[in-house]
Amino acid sequence: MVIDHAWRGLGPGLESLSGPGGAPLTRTVKLIVLPLIVRPALRPELAVDFLGPDQAARLDGLIRESGARLAATAQWYTLLKRARRTLGIVAGSPQDLYFQRCFELATTYGAPAADAEARARAVVEEVAETADGRTVEALKGYLADAARRTRLEGELAAAWESRSPAPAAEATAAVVRAAEVLEACGTPDRSGDSAEYASMVEAGHGGLFGRALWGQAGGVWGGEDLPASLGLTARQVPPRPEIGQGASTATLPAPLDRTLFERLFTVLQSSARREELPTVPELVGREAGRGCAPLGLHDESLRVALVLGGRLAVGLDPLGTGAPAAGRTAAHRAVNSRWRREASVLRARRMTVSPHPDPDGGALEALAQDLRAPWAAYMRRLWVRLHGRDVRDAPLEDLASAWAVLDGVARSVMMDHRARVRSALRALSAPPARAAEQRST
Repeated sequence: MVIDHAWRGLGPGLESLSGPGGAPLTRTVKLIVLPLIVRPALRPELAVDFLGPDQAARLDGLIRESGARLAATAQWYTLLKRARRTLGIVAGSPQDLYFQRCFELATTYGAPAADAEARARAVVEEVAETADGRTVEALKGYLADAARRTRLEGELAAAWESRSPAPAAEATAAVVRAAEVLEACGTPDRSGDSAEYASMVEAGHGGLFGRALWGQAGGVWGGEDLPASLGLTARQVPPRPEIGQGASTATLPAPLDRTLFERLFTVLQSSARREELPTVPELVGREAGRGCAPLGLHDESLRVALVLGGRLAVGLDPLGTGAPAAGRTAAHRAVNSRWRREASVLRARRMTVSPHPDPDGGALEALAQDLRAPWAAYMRRLWVRLHGRDVRDAPLEDLASAWAVLDGVARSVMMDHRARVRSALRALSAPPARAAEQRST
């Protein structure tokens, strides 16, 4: 709220960094405001959910002091996007690739001057060259070779046939251990206690859980109505990954149902620093093995983190309905208490007990339904986050780092839901002609 209020107070000139309602884009907050202006690592008193008057005033002041630099950042971003179009570059998200570079340009040079277009073109070319072929286009070209696809098909078939499913009891045991580990999360004095977490990794509980999914495990979460995969696959068991040749962010299937192309497409599209990725041939070769590994991940610490996330996800209870699995561990209490304070959640909770739950025509009821079963969105986002770490060979060494990811995904899902509620409310409150226009676009 403080960031939103301060941002709107900066006035015009920030349109390219803002949403339709004038608030900063989620990417603006994530890539510019928090890491480059607030800098919570240096100001831990601002890295909390609720700010006191002094902290709120400090945060407000930091953003307002950066007004001129943010306006220049917006101008540079417009120039970089224009240069990108001129050069015919389509790979990657412009916000991910250029937001922080634009803030750097604004800090170094101020508002764009006479040489700005040449400088913007140079930055765009530098970013494209840094990717060094690590693009969706390069991936598509690599997988277009018929002989290469035949070889990959053979490798996938052999790897899939060599799997060894585990009994459902192994999955149940992993879930029980996960609950014990989550009890050490969510409280400052215990978040660094990694003994149970390390024990799960050493015992291979993540891999055992993934192998149990191949054997059609059921009822492992304490409820027959919950699929063991928690939405990671729409099938009864995860299918053998296909190679694929195209992808769209709007139609991506469940994580374990994706083709090799779709899995690597998300990595290449979301990577701001693609120079840190392996080359496309390496990416494809490793993904072929990873796709046939338990839970679609190579690293055991990441598999364990996914099991921990599943145990956390089935206990997410934003509406406070008292679901059987909810609130059993310190981690659940920490996440659920934060979520239940959201204004959109409070409204959704009222809608669930109202005899006329959706007076607004369906939009908010659909969002309320998301809060009744939040585990699917959580697991989908968590898997993508862990898959990205696996591609970069970035394991989670201890419980503190694992909890940072688990809690971060919960915050991300909550913020995404908040943004969708705001968008729905804007559409509902718009004049009829404008609302129709928004629906058509």
